[in-house]
Amino acid sequence: MSFSEYPSKLLENAVNEFASLPGIGRKTAFRLVLNLLKREPAEVKKFGESIIRLRSEIHYCKTCHNISDSETCSICSDSRRDRSVVCVVENIQDVMAIENTRQFRGIYHVLGGVISPVDGVGPADLWIDSLEEKVKDGGINEVIMALSTTMEGDTTNYYLYRRLSRYDVLLTTLARGVAVGDELEYTDEITLGRAINNRNPYQQ
Repeated sequence: MSFSEYPSKLLENAVNEFASLPGIGRKTAFRLVLNLLKREPAEVKKFGESIIRLRSEIHYCKTCHNISDSETCSICSDSRRDRSVVCVVENIQDVMAIENTRQFRGIYHVLGGVISPVDGVGPADLWIDSLEEKVKDGGINEVIMALSTTMEGDTTNYYLYRRLSRYDVLLTTLARGVAVGDELEYTDEITLGRAINNRNPYQQ
């Protein structure tokens, strides 16, 4: 059957929605929709409600911008974390990757991306102002710039250095156990853990 000729408009609409997700082609979308049709109505209803609740009820932590079920995420609300050390990451996936190493006991600050003029992303599009406010307020001894070792990551590191070096805070980066050009979320846990523990003072 041609994927331009669906026997049902409802089926076609569902395939279109799944195919709009990154990495999902129309054939994969079609298989996913058919799989849902084979399930019990209660299962499909539960699936749909979980997506709706995800979009309508999820929060971004007011402190670090991590995803959370409440206004403050479980990491920021954990009294056992060292609040004098802030690890700056690009996205939520990087928080998860570093947490999986079990080597870091500080807190995080999620930027929401990296500076990329080609993609139209500038400093104003990221949560950099709130990071500077944290440092300005005092109580932070070290800021770890744990960004991917790409051109965009290095550009963002340099920009953060220019913004934060005026304050009395140690600025560090991951040890280069993380290969140049690597995305942080795809680095294995052992290498990433060592890179966190053996971090270096930032050098221009």
